Amino acid sequence: MVRYLTLILLFVNSITHSQILGSTQTEDYKAAFEEKQSIEEVSDYDGDIQIPIQVLNIGFTPELYEFYPELKDNRVGLGVANITLSYLEWTDRFIFTEDKEEIKQKMIKQHIASAKGISQNEIQVKGNVILAKYFVYVEIYDYSVSEEEEITAEGVKVVQKTIIGMQVRFVDAENGSIFTGSGSGEAVTVKRSNLLDGLDETKFNQSTIGISTKKSLETAAARIVKKMIKRGIFTE
Repeated sequence: MVRYLTLILLFVNSITHSQILGSTQTEDYKAAFEEKQSIEEVSDYDGDIQIPIQVLNIGFTPELYEFYPELKDNRVGLGVANITLSYLEWTDRFIFTEDKEEIKQKMIKQHIASAKGISQNEIQVKGNVILAKYFVYVEIYDYSVSEEEEITAEGVKVVQKTIIGMQVRFVDAENGSIFTGSGSGEAVTVKRSNLLDGLDETKFNQSTIGISTKKSLETAAARIVKKMIKRGIFTE
């Protein structure tokens, strides 16, 4: 009888020390071309060459959202062009341009407003506009939301991981040739619950989209600049 009670006590003691009773896990894999790079590595630049580029908001098309409706539902793609521009601007290696016709129309509107006395800023609609050497846009090549579950005596832990892979593309305005930089970013939401209380469905944390997007674009932007350095377009 004493031996039986001892075995029960040992079993209870092992459970109360957070022994893992069961778990569900997903394999992690990241290709070499998308592994993390910091934009700081290419931001210490004091060279004379600055390349004019135009960042386009064309990578996230209706066709893409139709094929992956969850991207639209979770607003993946919102602000991607702006974030990319900010990372590239941080390097001090680029001059940013807009579409020439778009600039012309803006100048005309401001000139008309000035003539009518609406604006005090007089502007002459003449002169040359800097043309982009490269057009830049972003495409998504990977998007997933996975869950990993771990059950212990203390309760259940659910880890929800959002992964976004994005590719920054530079297109030569003269000949259409391209080169790319890719990056994968991930963000995690963790939910813990007592077994006695039960576990509600883990709610998708919208902020993970923004976090994983910024991580992937930082890596992609850093990699594209490093590729330009390797090609001799920029010095170190």
